[in-house]
Amino acid sequence: MPRTVDVTRTYLGIERLDDLIPPPGAIDPAAVPPLTLERQEACTIPEWRTLYAQIGGPWHWHDRDAWTNDALRAHLDRDAVHVYVVRAAGDSSTAAGGMLELEHHEDGSVEIVYLGLDQRLIGRRLGAWLVHLAVQEAFRIDGVRVWLHTCTLDAPAALPNYLARGFSVTRTEQYQTALPD
Repeated sequence: MPRTVDVTRTYLGIERLDDLIPPPGAIDPAAVPPLTLERQEACTIPEWRTLYAQIGGPWHWHDRDAWTNDALRAHLDRDAVHVYVVRAAGDSSTAAGGMLELEHHEDGSVEIVYLGLDQRLIGRRLGAWLVHLAVQEAFRIDGVRVWLHTCTLDAPAALPNYLARGFSVTRTEQYQTALPD
């Protein structure tokens, strides 16, 4: 039986690439990010749904579960939408280490729609690198500012990580949702 939980959604933004705070250790010019982003130019529906379930399942990402394949295809085919697979250096697994979805909006902003790591990579301080790379990529694709929202259903380190990377809270809202037991 589902249980109802109170959720706080927090919207955050970063206005300039110069506001981005590198992860610990990144200041060394020889530091190589332990993650890479691989743009999925023609992400298939099964690939996207697998990434979404693998990376987002533990954090209750279900918004798009109800989308038809046609609706998802139309979304992914938009020039404004950029999907990336995250790979971890030294990870010999063929499974994705994470995912990133960016959406370029008409006002010039880029939204980090989805950002997450696979459970096997959590706790290795890679989230800081992923946020850092995501913001760099968002500005690289001509974003005039970068924004996202997170909530209390996300990983406990998500909000502190965004704040540590230079994001500022722009607003919060409360809502309730049903979660499976």
